[in-house]
Amino acid sequence: MKIAVVGASGMAGSRVVAEALSRGHHVTAVIRRTPPASPHPAVDVVRGDVTDVGHMSTVFGGVEAVVGATRPAPGAEDTVAATVRALLDASAGKRVLVVGGAGPLRSPSGGLVIDDPAFVPPEWRSIASASTTQLQACEAHSGDWVYLSPPAMLEPGVRTGAYRRGTTTILTAADGSSRISAEDLAVAVVDELENPGRDRHFTVGY
Repeated sequence: MKIAVVGASGMAGSRVVAEALSRGHHVTAVIRRTPPASPHPAVDVVRGDVTDVGHMSTVFGGVEAVVGATRPAPGAEDTVAATVRALLDASAGKRVLVVGGAGPLRSPSGGLVIDDPAFVPPEWRSIASASTTQLQACEAHSGDWVYLSPPAMLEPGVRTGAYRRGTTTILTAADGSSRISAEDLAVAVVDELENPGRDRHFTVGY
């Protein structure tokens, strides 16, 4: 499969690139800064701003699926809706997987995760709110998209290849924690691209 990964230099995006390559896929890695030479023959590294719909449409022309793994800079959370709309516009006719946030998931205690301090402390509220807005923008778009909400804690770690898949309620472990490594999130992303599920919004976790 030919896959474009937008935000390919970030924590999630870089691991999606690595996971896709390990399975024999060809990757177009899209980054905003001047791209370095590709370190792998199956990777095309290109410079691109996702809000430049014309350019990104050209970049996506030869791919079968697109992964959006962008994250707004602190203070720029209000840009997420426009960014994901541009991504979906540029990806017209392609399957798009948006790596979003946990904010719009349901909490086990009722309500949304964004409103549950057990998962979203005050300092995380701005980015959690942005993910809720991001999902709403996807829901208003007619494109072929799927939205992946990670658990409350997503950090670099170990690739185990194992995870649980849920729908719109956050997944927690027996101790109440909600987490997954960025490496295993990437496993879930590529699994979804290879074998699409029926849910437009899903989550994963340990």
